[in-house]
Amino acid sequence: MFTVLAAALFASAVYAAPSPTIVPRAVTTLSVSQLDAYTPYTQFARAAYCNVGTDWACGDACSANADFTVDIAGGDGDSVQYYFTGYWPSKNTIVVAHEGTDPTQFESVLTDVDFVFADLDSTLFPGAPSGVQVHKGFADEHAQTATDILASVKSLLSSHSGASVTAIGHSLGGALAELDSLYLSLNLPSGTTVSGVTYGTPRVGNPDFSDYFDGVVLNFTRVNNEQDPIPTLPPADFGFQHVAKEIHILDTDSAVLCPGAEDTTDAQCIDQTEPSITDSDILNHLGPYQGVYIGTIYC
Repeated sequence: MFTVLAAALFASAVYAAPSPTIVPRAVTTLSVSQLDAYTPYTQFARAAYCNVGTDWACGDACSANADFTVDIAGGDGDSVQYYFTGYWPSKNTIVVAHEGTDPTQFESVLTDVDFVFADLDSTLFPGAPSGVQVHKGFADEHAQTATDILASVKSLLSSHSGASVTAIGHSLGGALAELDSLYLSLNLPSGTTVSGVTYGTPRVGNPDFSDYFDGVVLNFTRVNNEQDPIPTLPPADFGFQHVAKEIHILDTDSAVLCPGAEDTTDAQCIDQTEPSITDSDILNHLGPYQGVYIGTIYC
């Protein structure tokens, strides 16, 4: 994902689409306990970088959620990001998690920079309205694992009555988790609760995608850390728009909830904190997210 910074800077000089109309939103301060409640999800996002296998072995990230059991684990960390599914008894939820970009893996980086728009695959996303478009690299990567993940989640739901489903990821993995949240919502039995928690997630689709997603996936949270530039990419001027809602970590034990779509008007939300990627700190992409760092080097 780091390499995409240079590509975005170059492309912004040659192409710009009208920015979406943004509606200001009411920002609220989160308590430390509210912020700490996300830490187990952060550890799942961290574990996704670690090629956990089916024995759930990845050191501190796995031991933080020791009661989790893996159903399937796959990927090679390059042409297909590592991923896993399984059951988490503590929350009675089925977790689906994807690895983010490993900047040392060439094909992983290529996924990030392939940011032309593409229509949603009508087979994977039945009923999606015309005009809904997403980042092609993310869509192509998501399609490689979608059917295997769906089969696993359906099997786990049959074994765990009343369980919900939670998609989790960081960076590119967050984009894949965002697509999974919509994909699973459209393809699982009616009444299944699907939610998502992502970290340092880039923009995934156009405003039509954002509006459609927010109408289907009712419990989704993007966590952004301080001056991380990745959530500002691809630029809104290219026609991309985030989905709701954002938690923006301002400092240790300090964060705000920015609900709804993007907001360039509130100084505490990341659009205003990071008006351009030149005002950013790429190290914030790795963390800390309430003391937890995420990335290949933290496995």
